[in-house]
Amino acid sequence: MMDSYLMQSRLYMPVVTGTPAVRPASPQKEQAPQSQESFKKILDEQVAKTSNLSFSKHAAARVQERSITLSQDSLARLDEGVRIAREKGMDDTLIIVDSTAFIVSVKNGTVITTLGGNDLRGSAITNINGTVIV
Repeated sequence: MMDSYLMQSRLYMPVVTGTPAVRPASPQKEQAPQSQESFKKILDEQVAKTSNLSFSKHAAARVQERSITLSQDSLARLDEGVRIAREKGMDDTLIIVDSTAFIVSVKNGTVITTLGGNDLRGSAITNINGTVIV
C-alpha cells in the first residue's frame, strides 16, 4: 500500500530544485538604443567633416560592436575607394582599407556594413560586383 502511494506521488507531484530564474530589469534594454543612436549621430558628424559618405544604422552598429577605429585617414581612403568604384561603374562594392572591409552602396553613397580584423576570416561576401583595395 505504501509503495503505491509513493509511486503515485512521484508520478503526479513534480520535484522542483534550485531557485527560479530572475529576469534582468527592462531599463537596460531601453538604454542600448539611446547609446547606439548617439554613437550613430557622432559617427555621422565625424564622417560628414571628411567624407561624402553616410553610414547606415546597421553599419554604425557594427563599427561600435566590433570596436573598429575610423581615423580621418581611413575615412579619406574609404572616400577614395568609393570614387574609384564610381569611376568603374560599380554599384555594391567591397572596399578594403587596411584590415577593415566596408560594403558600400556606391550609387547611394552609403556604407552598408563593416567587417574588421578577425571577422574577415572565413567570411563569404556575396552580392557585390567589385572590390577596391586602398
